Amino acid sequence: MTDTAPLPQAAAVPATAPQGTDTPTAVPAAASHGTDTPANAPAAAPQETGTPAAPPSGLRDFYENPAVPVASGDGRSLRQARLLAAALAGRPGGTVVDVGCGDGTAAATAAPLLAGHRLIGIDWSQDALRRARPRMGAVVRGELEHGGLPLADGCADAVLFSEILEHLVDPDQALDELRRILKPGGHLMLSTPNLAAWYNRALLLAGVQPVFSEVSLRGIHGRPGSEVVGHLRLYTARALRSFLTASGFEDVKITGAPFHGVPRPLRLVDRAACAVPGAASILLAHARRR
Repeated sequence: MTDTAPLPQAAAVPATAPQGTDTPTAVPAAASHGTDTPANAPAAAPQETGTPAAPPSGLRDFYENPAVPVASGDGRSLRQARLLAAALAGRPGGTVVDVGCGDGTAAATAAPLLAGHRLIGIDWSQDALRRARPRMGAVVRGELEHGGLPLADGCADAVLFSEILEHLVDPDQALDELRRILKPGGHLMLSTPNLAAWYNRALLLAGVQPVFSEVSLRGIHGRPGSEVVGHLRLYTARALRSFLTASGFEDVKITGAPFHGVPRPLRLVDRAACAVPGAASILLAHARRR
């Protein structure tokens, strides 16, 4: 519902977008030359990388298109920020990295709750970073593949990874990279659409393509909504918990959040569904680096 994520072999990606409303935030892609790096950003860890294969130009064009959403509703962002603020309570001065910061909307929502902590935004899309800079200040261009994020090992106390996982070709490599930049015991705050959301269960029973899922980058087919945002993978609460645990994280806690694209008459039902994370629209995961 908000942040964007890197895609096919290095293409940045937007975030959730069911019902044609989900706003994804652009995703970080490989660290590139013209990066907008804050003066005091953590030093990039030296890495040996060959010449990465150029990603399909069509995907790059898709994710750099200003018409592709790079922000979403505040409900998920606010819930996530409250969870992170509680986790960092009593430990001021931490570094929080928003991977796939998009236009900075989510960070702006979280900033009042994260006062005293340093917030750095990373994204692949130059257009998204241009819009994020006034809201965040410290922004860096980077990606999760082909060399990794332009940050040093163990530099972050927490990582925000919102609405990006569903856009990734290689989520395993992405989580390895997030784990690398986190300090031992550091916090990962991740959000992603729920394949088993309450309305998706009903849609599947009726033989209708689930919300949040996409079968084409050119249009929506067989499901509600009209906005294409580039979702490649969808998770249930059980699958997400298992995946994070296998990726080197522990103390995985999953809660639910509403989706801003749900039709107004059904929003009370959507909020009520958050009491049962497995049926909520959006999955919020809080885990610690092992």
